[in-house]
Amino acid sequence: MIRVIVMGVSGSGKSSVGADIAKVLGLPFLEGDSLHPASNVAKMAAGTPLTDDDRWPWLDQIGATLAAAEDGIVVSCSALKKVYRDRLRKAAAGPLAFVFLDGSEAVLPVTMLGSQLTTLEAPVDEPRVLRQDVAEPINVIVQASVSWLKELDP
Repeated sequence: MIRVIVMGVSGSGKSSVGADIAKVLGLPFLEGDSLHPASNVAKMAAGTPLTDDDRWPWLDQIGATLAAAEDGIVVSCSALKKVYRDRLRKAAAGPLAFVFLDGSEAVLPVTMLGSQLTTLEAPVDEPRVLRQDVAEPINVIVQASVSWLKELDP
């Protein structure tokens, strides 16, 4: 069973890549942002960065969804800090893989990007993480990610 978080800053392609990975693997896909409480949605719409206190209930909801997905799931979630990823790992009730969509400011949209890049703690040397360069075509990212995930959980 494969539980996957497709992570990265805003505009990195989490939803597109995550949906395509899920389709290839025959798993459900969940847009993690759909689990944000209304107060978070309002803050983001106003261009206000979320605080850790804003994110904990959201991350807990994603974690509960991961744990309940007995047959596997692919979820898009920024997961910018290591503490967020560790919270998701703990809540997932089993192995959790991360596909990290990484890119420079030159290839990423600028909406809220500054604060997100400042917040991002790249998952270097963390277990079960695959870094993908967002400058690559989506189909290349998806194919490489699916191959890697199948090796992790044959």
